[in-house]
Amino acid sequence: MLAVGDGHKLHVYDWGKKDAMPILFLHGGPGNGVNDRYKQRFDPTQQRVIFFGQRGSGQSTPTGSIANNTTPDLVEDIEKIADFLKLKKIIITGGSWGSTLALAYAIKYPKRIHAMVLGGIYTGTKSENDFLFDGGFKTFFPDVWDAFLKRTPQEHHNRPIDYHYKNAFGKDKKLAKKSIYAVAEVEHSLLSLDDRHAPANFDEFDPDGMKIEMHYTRNNCFLPDNYIMNNAHKLNMPVWFVQGRYDSVCPPITAYKLSRKIPNCELIWTTAGHANDRANYDVARTILLSLTK
Repeated sequence: MLAVGDGHKLHVYDWGKKDAMPILFLHGGPGNGVNDRYKQRFDPTQQRVIFFGQRGSGQSTPTGSIANNTTPDLVEDIEKIADFLKLKKIIITGGSWGSTLALAYAIKYPKRIHAMVLGGIYTGTKSENDFLFDGGFKTFFPDVWDAFLKRTPQEHHNRPIDYHYKNAFGKDKKLAKKSIYAVAEVEHSLLSLDDRHAPANFDEFDPDGMKIEMHYTRNNCFLPDNYIMNNAHKLNMPVWFVQGRYDSVCPPITAYKLSRKIPNCELIWTTAGHANDRANYDVARTILLSLTK
C-alpha cells in the first residue's frame, strides 16, 4: 500500500520475473480496479508486470473516493510508483481509460517510457463522451439506447446523461444507485459484438467504480479538450495501437487520427469490439512478449 498524498493509498502489485523490463498495466474505467483475470494477458516466466488500483479503485483506499481524484493526480501517482520501485524505464499497456491515462502520463514524462501498447483508444474529449452518452452507437445497438431511455423519465429523453449525472452526485443514495446502474448498463452492453452481456443484478450492484467513471466523464477527464491530440507530437517512443474496428464505446476514428500524429505509431486493426475483446488483447500480448524477450 503506497501512500501518494491527499489521504489516498494505492494497492501496488509487483508480479512476475524480477529482472525483466517492467510493464506497467493501467486498468480502465476509471474505477474498474484490477483482479487476477488480468494476469492471463502476461507470462510471469518472461515478464515483470506492475499492477495497481488507481485512486478509489480496487483495493486502493479510500474505496470509491472521488476527492482529489483527477487525471493530473493519477499521472503523478504513476511517477511516484516508478520512483518507489526504482524503475528507470517502463513499458506501459492498457485499454480504454487505461490508454487515456497512459497517453497523458507519456506527454508529461516521456523519458520514463520505453514503449506503449494500448487498445480501445480514448482521449477523454467531450465529443467522445457525447458519442457514448448521447447514443452515437444506437444505429448498431438500438436496444441498448431504448433500455437507457426506459430508465430515464420522459422529460429528460433529449439528454438522459444530464439527469443521471445529477442523481449520481445528489444526496438521495437510492436514486443515485439507480442512475449509476443505468449508465453502467449502457457501457457494459456495448463491450462486445455478441450477446454475452447479462445485466448486473441491481441488488448486488456496487456503484463505486462507475461513480468514479462518471466523475471523470462529466469533467471531460480533467483535461483541456483535445489535449492528447494536440500534444501527440511529443510522443517519440514506439507506440502500438490495437483497435477494434467495431468498438462502440471508443469510436475507432480516434485511434486512426491519433496514430497519424504520433511519430512512431503502428495502428493494428482487429475484427472486434471494445478493448477487452479477446482478439484485442491477444494481439497486445504478442507485441508485449516481443518487447520483453
